[in-house]
Amino acid sequence: MDSNSTYGPNPADGPGKNTWGVILLSLTLSLLAVLTTAMNCLVITAIIVTRKLHHPANYLICSLAVTDLLVAVLVMPFSIVYIVKETWVMGQVMCNIWLSVDITCCTCSILHLAAIAVDRYRSITNAVEYSRKRTSLRAAVMISMVWLLAIVVTLPPMLWRQQEENDCIIKHDSILFTIYSTFGAFYIPLILILILYYKIYRAAKTLYQRRGASCLNSSETNGHMLPKCSDREPTSPDTLSPPEKSVSEPSTEGDRVRIAGKSPKSQSRRDRSVRRHRISSTREKKAATTLGLILGAFVICWLPFFIHEVIVNVCSSCTLSPDMANFLTWLGYLNSLINPLIYTIFNEDFKRAFQKLIKCKKYF
Repeated sequence: MDSNSTYGPNPADGPGKNTWGVILLSLTLSLLAVLTTAMNCLVITAIIVTRKLHHPANYLICSLAVTDLLVAVLVMPFSIVYIVKETWVMGQVMCNIWLSVDITCCTCSILHLAAIAVDRYRSITNAVEYSRKRTSLRAAVMISMVWLLAIVVTLPPMLWRQQEENDCIIKHDSILFTIYSTFGAFYIPLILILILYYKIYRAAKTLYQRRGASCLNSSETNGHMLPKCSDREPTSPDTLSPPEKSVSEPSTEGDRVRIAGKSPKSQSRRDRSVRRHRISSTREKKAATTLGLILGAFVICWLPFFIHEVIVNVCSSCTLSPDMANFLTWLGYLNSLINPLIYTIFNEDFKRAFQKLIKCKKYF
């Protein structure tokens, strides 16, 4: 989503401007675009060819990856040319097309994150009933609604923007357009995501505590054999509800066997309480880490850009340098590279699918 700052060559720089700096910048931005393309293609391909990933929750992640792929392929390259040339050289028609794709895809990417939060909230707070409603058709409807909302949010600012020669930016005199576009594209989804993930964490924390208590209570009826309750939850299409066990985490299954051999039938209540607390704490830490990464990446990437958008449209004399405006814009684009990483890295099914893809193994 392009910044409202004015671009253009500075005559004071002269013809001897730092050429190596421009080359390094263009190579760096091009590398980010290539990595974003590769990572999102990997996610899309993994979901398509892996049967185990054919689940409505993953269809939302696949749609998010498609949206971020469009940002990498249709938005980033033009932005690189714009930054290097310091002026728009492709005409107003291409400017209108590029801006439309830019703000629509970036808004759609943000709205996808909100839709995924809604889906996960319902799956963890009303698991039994929602599992019956969580169909491919429902996922398709959610995806269609996300795209429709993105178009509704971005269309008015595009139609009534001020066109400037040699510049390709979104700029308005009316503060209403700024409020409409920024709140619809970011601030409202941000508030929704914060509320939902807070509720998800609270619900997950309660769920983990109940499962820990249930496992320990059942051990009393099994004599010296502890129940088969693991810190690792069943493989879930979600990457958060609950989080997958990391490879580096010690195996509690092995710990359980050792405890079963050493623990007498009359294990003290205090020991069971300590063990329950340890299991619950481990799960809560994993959930908190996942949520922290999701929310942190989203806020860090997009909040500075949208704060800047509000400020420059409210205060006409408050402008940033072109370099800083470009930095904020690409910080937002960076979220399209982080999304495929952060929404799949905690899921063991995705990890195995990626490994098979990289090693070109056959899928079943």
